[in-house]
Amino acid sequence: MATHHTKMLIIGSGPAGYSAAIYAARAMLEPIVVQGLQPGGQLTITTDVENYPGYRDVVQGPWLMEEMQAQAEHVGTRMMWDTIVSVDLENGAPFKAIGDSGDEYIGETVVICTGAQAKWLGVPGEQELGGKGVSACATCDGFFFRGKKVAVIGGGNTAVEEALYLTNHSDDVTLIHRRDELRSEKILEERLMKNPKISVLWNKTVESFEAGEDGALGHLNLKDTQTGEASTLATDGAFVAIGHAPATELFKGKLPMDGGGYLDTEPGTPKTVIPGVFAAGDVTDHTYRQAVTAAGMGCMAALDGERYLAALEDAQEAAEAAE
Repeated sequence: MATHHTKMLIIGSGPAGYSAAIYAARAMLEPIVVQGLQPGGQLTITTDVENYPGYRDVVQGPWLMEEMQAQAEHVGTRMMWDTIVSVDLENGAPFKAIGDSGDEYIGETVVICTGAQAKWLGVPGEQELGGKGVSACATCDGFFFRGKKVAVIGGGNTAVEEALYLTNHSDDVTLIHRRDELRSEKILEERLMKNPKISVLWNKTVESFEAGEDGALGHLNLKDTQTGEASTLATDGAFVAIGHAPATELFKGKLPMDGGGYLDTEPGTPKTVIPGVFAAGDVTDHTYRQAVTAAGMGCMAALDGERYLAALEDAQEAAEAAE
């Protein structure tokens, strides 16, 4: 176990965390990024990225995150492969955090960039068959289902993107949605409907995941939301894509949150109610949730953190001069 000191402790990675690190490192704050359970954030499970400024051609999400991490390290960021399990923010700076490794991190400022995590259905068989045919990440696991039947559960952007991606590996992709129309962007819906490899089951919910004789996923038990009729769908893989929830469990009772669990910040800024503690990216943004907005917020958090530290230094110098 070790203790790590920094002027700016960044909890979580992804576009917000890496951008905060780049700006903080260039300001000579010697930032530490504690990467968390999913280094790189949600973009590591996103394939084609065509709306991030600066790239004429489509780029891959994992590659983009690797480049951001490398840039942050190049300018002086320390990357820690650890996950924060507890924080002490209430007593003011310096702030303390404990990692799963047992290491202690002490920061004069903190930027929270823990992002969001995939939501699960919470039905029988889902967790038991995790890694045995049930997944929440097509980019991570789609390769294992080459030439097999797969299903995607959901009706928003995430679900449609997952279904489209899976056609790279499978000629038999079924999208299962509990309503009779999608909630995704129209351009994505058009691509989905035009793809001959994808079929859609409307007004269906997944009641449970059932294993086959080999112990892996064999079929889904479905229920019609209008008639109540039960049915089954044989499939080798099922990808749950019903959205994400902000990863804020660590900060409950320590920082104000809205009804959805997103961290509250001062409007137009990444400032939380605790001076020196900032939040950026999907952990506080339930409206836009884009890589570019997360990166912008990470930049803002680093700049505000730098100004916070400079103001403290000025105040200390003024106090010393007055003695």
